[in-house]
Amino acid sequence: MKPSPSDHEDPVRATGVVVAPPAGRLADLAERIAACRLCADRFAATATAHAPRPVLRLSPQASVLVAGQAPGMRVHRSGLPFDDPSGERLRSWMGIDRAAFYDPRRIAIVPMAFCFPGYDARKADLPPPPLCARSWRAPLMAALRGIRLTLLVGGHAQRWHLGRRAGSVTETVRAWRDFAPDIIPLPHPSWRNTAWIRRNPWFEAELLPHLRRRVAEELARAVSMASSAEEDGTT
Repeated sequence: MKPSPSDHEDPVRATGVVVAPPAGRLADLAERIAACRLCADRFAATATAHAPRPVLRLSPQASVLVAGQAPGMRVHRSGLPFDDPSGERLRSWMGIDRAAFYDPRRIAIVPMAFCFPGYDARKADLPPPPLCARSWRAPLMAALRGIRLTLLVGGHAQRWHLGRRAGSVTETVRAWRDFAPDIIPLPHPSWRNTAWIRRNPWFEAELLPHLRRRVAEELARAVSMASSAEEDGTT
């Protein structure tokens, strides 16, 4: 069975690899990702000794892409991306609620690594394994044809999507106007970055209003297109 929520399933409660219909070839790709075990030995060798559990949300209809780093332990257990204080802060930055954030028909959530990488000996999160992006990211990005706004959360996503245009996280986020209107680089919303936000007041004063405006524009456009499709009888 393909990893898609049923028509009656609450998208906020659906977990793991979630694909909103109609998915087409995206569903086939998601099914292969859900079964991926490329990093199984790597994860088994970490301090957490856990099994792979890919966590992402997809739809060919989604117009906003949230490209993060990798799930943490809490998300690994729940199967719901950004189901933690960092997610609450990210949703606040975007100016949306949980229902909008977790609707894969509007927002795709695709981290640089789909599974929790594990802890090191000091109980710190390991970085996302590059093997995941090398194996899956290019075909997955090609299949997400409806994306009009990409949020690059953290340095790993910024380096992959921006290539040589990416500097340090601070440099890249400070240069957000260079990537507008289709890409918005962001720091990780971890509460550990509160001091960074205080040192960079332009982030809340200038970038966040732009972020909220662009997210609102894309979500409003998605609602309008869905309404038009219903009137035309194409859904």
